[in-house]
Amino acid sequence: MVRLRTFCLLVVMAAGSALAQRQMTVEALELFIKSSINLKHPDKQVADVVKTLKLTQRLTASAVENLQGMGAGPRTLEALKLLIAGSAALPVPAPPVTTAAVITQPPPSEAEIRAILKEVTQNALDYTKGLPNFICTQVTRRHVDPYGTGGFQLADIIQEQLSFVDGKESYKVALVNNLAVQNVTHEQLGGTTSSGEFGTMLAEIFKPATAAEIDWERWGTLRGRKTYVFQFRVLQRNSEYSVYDQASGRQGVFGYHGLLYADVDTKMVMRIKMDLDGMENFPINSVSLDLNYDMVEISGVPFVLPLKVELTSRAGRYATRNEVEFRRYSRFSADATIIFDVPDEIPQDQLEEQPIR
Repeated sequence: MVRLRTFCLLVVMAAGSALAQRQMTVEALELFIKSSINLKHPDKQVADVVKTLKLTQRLTASAVENLQGMGAGPRTLEALKLLIAGSAALPVPAPPVTTAAVITQPPPSEAEIRAILKEVTQNALDYTKGLPNFICTQVTRRHVDPYGTGGFQLADIIQEQLSFVDGKESYKVALVNNLAVQNVTHEQLGGTTSSGEFGTMLAEIFKPATAAEIDWERWGTLRGRKTYVFQFRVLQRNSEYSVYDQASGRQGVFGYHGLLYADVDTKMVMRIKMDLDGMENFPINSVSLDLNYDMVEISGVPFVLPLKVELTSRAGRYATRNEVEFRRYSRFSADATIIFDVPDEIPQDQLEEQPIR
């Protein structure tokens, strides 16, 4: 059976790295507290997560009073008061931005949609044929949420040299938490890992045997470019998307559904956003994937290549989130090397859909 992607979940993480501080805006903090209140998470667990946070903006007493009125517990309030003191020198959050009016644009006709999908499908199936042999840096930031409260904490940062040669991917682990490692394979990393971003997912969705159901959803904008947005679904009986749980040794193949974003001008898929179906009785209960592509130059020639993957999984309350970025693309040669460091994260506004204006 072809393995499109492999996810290995280990419930035990290194305690020291799991306590790394996570930066958060005041808005994100308020959403986290409100969600925890609605889900009736224990006050102590919520407070323990709040104590690991580092705010990027000033938290005011009035904001904490509002959360108290909504039902935040006493331990959570004590932790929030510490954040008030710790963020006093930071700037106040900007006022909410008024959303501009969204222009309603009629969808393409049925005939136009069929023609668009035909071209998008062919480009997806031919995708890897047009790629050169190359190497790049793969930076994976792995986060854990042991209690299912939404308070993800950075566990580790992994840097790998990824080689794409003759349509196949290979990985060489170079650094873990900025420390050099040797003779560690991608599969030996433990925790949650993935592979298959360079065209495997595209081929799986669009090949005829998959019989994906693809329908028009809406217009969209991604990184400043207009896109077609389609909804899609792949049934389990036609899927080759496998998930492996290392703790139990079980492997399952699952259907999935989500959204496809295709560039209006190039008819190339630029984003795949999806959730797996039917995982209720599997040790890993849910898996979500958000894969963004972008135009990248290699030796002066532009190619559509993966930009970032966000992979979220959950087993009971225990959740993980991997943020995988692809940097420093260059042509492959026998003596090609990559200089490793920890680059800044890709700005969130480059990954989010913007409305048509």
